Amino acid sequence: MTQANTARRQGDDFQARQFWLRAGRLLDKGSPIRRVGFESGPRSYDDIWVEYDRGLGPRTLNGGTLLREHIQCKWHLTPGSYGYQQLIDPDFINAETRSLLQRAHGAHLTHGASGNAVQFSLLTNWHADRNDALRSIMGTQSGAIRVERLFNTRTDNSKTGAVRKAWREHLSLDDEGLRQFAGTLAFRAANDSLDDYRDQLDILFGLVGLRRSPPHESSFPYDDLIYKWLGQGRTEFDRASFRRLCEEEGLLVNSGTPRPIVYGVKSFAHPVDQLEDRCVRVLDFVPDFDERYIRDEVDWASKLYPQLKTFLLGAARETERLRLVLDAHVTLAFAAGSVLHTKIGRVVELEQRSPTRQLWAEDDCTSSPAGPPFELKEVVIDARRPETAVAVAATHDITADVTSYIERSLPQVGRLLVFAPAGRPGPNSVLNGRHAFELAGSVAVEVKARGCAASGETTHLFVAAPNGLTFHLGRHQLLMGRVRLYEFDFDGGQERSYKPSLTLPVS
Repeated sequence: MTQANTARRQGDDFQARQFWLRAGRLLDKGSPIRRVGFESGPRSYDDIWVEYDRGLGPRTLNGGTLLREHIQCKWHLTPGSYGYQQLIDPDFINAETRSLLQRAHGAHLTHGASGNAVQFSLLTNWHADRNDALRSIMGTQSGAIRVERLFNTRTDNSKTGAVRKAWREHLSLDDEGLRQFAGTLAFRAANDSLDDYRDQLDILFGLVGLRRSPPHESSFPYDDLIYKWLGQGRTEFDRASFRRLCEEEGLLVNSGTPRPIVYGVKSFAHPVDQLEDRCVRVLDFVPDFDERYIRDEVDWASKLYPQLKTFLLGAARETERLRLVLDAHVTLAFAAGSVLHTKIGRVVELEQRSPTRQLWAEDDCTSSPAGPPFELKEVVIDARRPETAVAVAATHDITADVTSYIERSLPQVGRLLVFAPAGRPGPNSVLNGRHAFELAGSVAVEVKARGCAASGETTHLFVAAPNGLTFHLGRHQLLMGRVRLYEFDFDGGQERSYKPSLTLPVS
């Protein structure tokens, strides 16, 4: 009984914090969120819903924009996974008769069949089983069902065919009905802990002027408050009514300091935190990629870089201290730094998500030095070859992968410079923004000292590091000369190796 009560309480807290992550943005005049509901959506799929200003919501897989998202929250005390069969089993959601998929379909018939872009999302700390057919038809970034993958075979005698057959029969649908419904489904992984979500809310509340709850306090009053409002019948909120209610509760504070203006760049969609909800402007490259893979290789230089340069220079003209969120590939993080280089006269604050959500800037630490330096190891492959490769191995050791790729695909590269923290690389190897800035500067100075820039040859750059460090590497690109960047195939769809992406400067 105790464990059941704990699970129920944590599940309630999880749902409450997901509500506040969205409702808090109603206080942001630049947010596209216009309405939020709690326990008031379509029956059985009613935990939270979010409505966006038309045309300003997050991008869908087909390039459109969401108008409304209905979210079902499910929290578990222990780690686990699920597959397509669990979605048609009522036991999965502790129900007696109706499965999660039946509930989603009922919500679809009520709210999703009008032609508007509506999505029905399961948000859970369990993950889709890697060996289950469900995983193969999910978008790895957004969690949305890729309908073309669900219907990529003609018969039911395949893994995806088995999914179609099971879901059709369970919902009494034909293929066309299933196609329309499946296109509205998403399965999002809640990867953070309850404390992590509280930290995210602390940042959000500071930005929008809500009273913050110190992290050393055991209680978090916002968890209970939404359930008190629920008991009073207050379940749907627009911008005006939510602000008025927060004023009545004494939740609004005046910090006396202006809110920072935040700009976002994304090439993949975060499963929970949509940049459009809290950035004044977002440069959205997600439609240019199929999951993590760019659709056309020439777009790195011909389309993405020019748009990125125009976007960032426009932002830099508006403020001398620029706050930037990069939910983007290594290439774009480096390219962003090359645009906002050290000579441009702007301090850039970067939101760093991992290992914990922080703001990094080159002046966020006054101690000198800000953290331990990199150690340099040189690997000579063939001294007769003219070009140099650089591996920045901050989070994990990539020496073997890079060496293997060079031997296989870069016959002009004769040496590899590996920059890594002393001991073992890891997620905590870069301490803050100033540490990232200093590490990046040391890499660029060393590359220049070895004559890479003066020779006119290309420096081949491979990075395993937080985007906060990669961005600052880009800020020093002028020191390193001509740089070619590479993307690693983390998902294994392209042989788990590297592929060239962008060469800077763009000719």
